Amino acid sequence: MRLDRFISNASDYSRSQIKHLVREGRVLINGNAANNAATVVTEDDQISVDDVLIHTPHARYLMLYKPAGVVSATKDSEHPTALDLLDEPRPEQLQIAGRLDIDTTGLLLITDDGQWNHRITSPRSQCRKTYQVEFADPLNEAMVKKFRDGLWLDGEKRRCLPADLEITGERCALLTISEGKYHQVKRMFAAIGNRVTKLHRLRVGQIELDDTLAPGEYRPLTQQEIDSVVQIS
Repeated sequence: MRLDRFISNASDYSRSQIKHLVREGRVLINGNAANNAATVVTEDDQISVDDVLIHTPHARYLMLYKPAGVVSATKDSEHPTALDLLDEPRPEQLQIAGRLDIDTTGLLLITDDGQWNHRITSPRSQCRKTYQVEFADPLNEAMVKKFRDGLWLDGEKRRCLPADLEITGERCALLTISEGKYHQVKRMFAAIGNRVTKLHRLRVGQIELDDTLAPGEYRPLTQQEIDSVVQIS
């Protein structure tokens, strides 16, 4: 990796600042002053700026309890974003792995590991996601079979993949889907003549929303949670 990229990935220095620091002799590679910001370095090299060691950057994997009114975006001119809730360096490098509508709450996964993100969001992975749904009108058990058989949505050329619907109350249910069409959950209930009034994501793959988190709070994923994404099929 280039020296300037290594330092920028692991610190708050910009590329232009790093070039300036190199020219001033303030960047050392294995104790020797670097003479070019484009010098290729490896994980075995010791890099320091003003005698402060720059550690190899590690990928970040975060779980956020997204509240309503927050958009799943990196930037938005009208609404607060999920990234605005994080106290993390280099937020511009973070990606949202599976977005939620502005009025939907619950589990949001955020990372700077593009391959890990792709594993969750790729249609081929069919990553299962579980939602707690409240709706306007009561359901009946016949609806369970319709979801299991795959619903037709307006504007789609193919049925939805089979979904698991578990009715938990007169106007509430748990729904598990394995794809991510636009506004899918809301459109699925609209397809059976109902309307979603509240939507909350509980689970993505094997990762469950930590019940100790309050809306707007986040924590790093455990290694077990990170590794579980490899098992998505």
